[in-house]
Amino acid sequence: MASLHNLKTLAIVALAFTSLVQVTLGDIACENLNEDSCAFAISSTGNRCVLEKHLRRSGEEVYTCRASEIEADKLNDWIETDECIEACGVDRNALGISSDALLESRFTNKLCSSACYKHCPNIIDLYFNLAAGEGVYLPKLCAEKKGHGRREMAEIRSSGFVAPAPESDVKPLNFMIAPAMPPF
Repeated sequence: MASLHNLKTLAIVALAFTSLVQVTLGDIACENLNEDSCAFAISSTGNRCVLEKHLRRSGEEVYTCRASEIEADKLNDWIETDECIEACGVDRNALGISSDALLESRFTNKLCSSACYKHCPNIIDLYFNLAAGEGVYLPKLCAEKKGHGRREMAEIRSSGFVAPAPESDVKPLNFMIAPAMPPF
């Protein structure tokens, strides 16, 4: 019985040491992360990790972590802390990367809270870029959260970009002068 306990202890210590060495050496590969650390992680190459669910022929659901084509701005070798997951209101088991959460008032309240906005640069960078893809400037969205309740939701739904009708000679207009930079 004692040897079984020692074997379990040794396995736990070895696993903890492996994780520590991996983070210390800066060699995070999304494909090596488990489903509990994948979402909101960034590989050593700067690509965001994405948790995906696959269904086997047997009907069994299998989760895999892979590197997405989305690159983090100035961040790499990052596994998000539980404190930031909680402060920002994100889900460690989130599948894929989507801007849909920005439409939920409860989520944007947590995202724009000082606990998240000032202390969790990885999550803020991700949602800054997702919001920008929808035509929304995240610092403005957070400033409006303090005053207006629903205006920012309408802004996300209507990004202001108008695409031409099919088979039209009119080119779409984009009034963006320069890309917006994240707030940190």
